[in-house]
Amino acid sequence: MVMTKKTTQGRKKIEIKKIENLSNRQVTFSKRRVGLFKKASELCILTGADIAIVVHSLGKRVFSFGHPTPDSVIDHFLNGGGPEGEEPRENCPTSKTRDYNRHYSEVCRELEVEKKRKEVIEEAKRVECYGGGGEFWWDEAVEGLELEELEQYAAALEELMKNVTMRADDLMLIHSSNSLPPPPPAIPNSDMEEAAAALVEQNQLSSGFDYGNCIVPHGFGQGQL
Repeated sequence: MVMTKKTTQGRKKIEIKKIENLSNRQVTFSKRRVGLFKKASELCILTGADIAIVVHSLGKRVFSFGHPTPDSVIDHFLNGGGPEGEEPRENCPTSKTRDYNRHYSEVCRELEVEKKRKEVIEEAKRVECYGGGGEFWWDEAVEGLELEELEQYAAALEELMKNVTMRADDLMLIHSSNSLPPPPPAIPNSDMEEAAAALVEQNQLSSGFDYGNCIVPHGFGQGQL
């Protein structure tokens, strides 16, 4: 089978003349402006040249491109290109802008990392407190869990049980301390002496033994008692 080569019209050469259609003219301006700035940027990178481009649109808007900056290139041109119009590369605004852009990129990356970390923490808290459908996580079915997930689930249950037991012990201790009866009121010393004397007298009457007339053993005087 003979393959026939597809023929195309190829790239047509656009006639350089003013575009009469206003809408097409604006679209062409936007595309060509971007292309112009891109080519200028490539030229700066390849050759290290200082370039300044200033473009006025149909709507009287001004667009500019410059390396290091449009102002520095224009000032250099107005000063005749002498050394007095040049700025050290390390002090030029473009160098500072690159540093700012690099710092901005680093901050953006750190911000994305923190956002993801926050999402992980919030998701972990949600899973810890509630399962799907507003249920507690320990009410979820475990049939579909893998071995590693089951081990984590069992460890979480043990931790939960330990926390519940500690909390229950604390509550029982507080309840028992609140339910103890109050201590008896203190008895004054004089009342205690009277009560003791009455108790001794009652014992003497009940036993019929006269402690005052008892016989002291031989050899024991009153001073030895």
